Amino acid sequence: MLFVFAAISAGVLALVHTAPFPFALDAIRRGDSMWHAAADPGMPTVYLTFDDGPNPSATPMLLDVLQAEGASATFFVIDDHLTAETAPIVRRMFAEGHAVGLHSNDRWLMLGSSRSIADRLTDAADRVEQLAGSRPCPLFRPHAGWRSVSMYGAVNMMGYRLTGWSWGLWDWNGWRPREGASIARRLAHRANDGDIVVIHDGHHIDPRPDRRYAIEATTQLIPALKERGLAVRALPC
Repeated sequence: MLFVFAAISAGVLALVHTAPFPFALDAIRRGDSMWHAAADPGMPTVYLTFDDGPNPSATPMLLDVLQAEGASATFFVIDDHLTAETAPIVRRMFAEGHAVGLHSNDRWLMLGSSRSIADRLTDAADRVEQLAGSRPCPLFRPHAGWRSVSMYGAVNMMGYRLTGWSWGLWDWNGWRPREGASIARRLAHRANDGDIVVIHDGHHIDPRPDRRYAIEATTQLIPALKERGLAVRALPC
């Protein structure tokens, strides 16, 4: 019985910090997190977000798709992927009305102190502003959703919000290869007003991965959402 209790306790503790959906820690820090955006009765909206860029291969093509569809999105960019080569891509995001937030490629960031995490995010925001000409939105998405009390302390200290995604609305395809058309169908079927969708235009380690599936999924997803009467917009900053 003691072993069962310990196993359950360990599982709950792990979920508090790593669950890819809002859990106990997020309920306690509700004002510092966003896993679903406010519904808009005047314009039902799905909030499309992209993680792990900027990717010099895929991100410009995604921006072309968004521009053609008259849609906006939020790009959570990794500091290590922001270079002199990719800065113009981020500059284009700002110019075309998209939101830019901060992302991490390090799960273990959550083990740092609130001060060290805040300093790291401030340095990343400063680099975005220096290289791309505008300051990012006060939104931060931790790698794989791994978060902690100290991380929530950091975003509170900075006036940021830890940003997740709505239940099941990510482009993970189990252990099967990601395939654009099937991902688009699944996301278009499940998404509703106020939901946050995440698709990966990059990779947390590889700075220029093949993300043709993301371009295909986005190309098919936006029209499918529009057919359901759902606008596609960037998260409110």
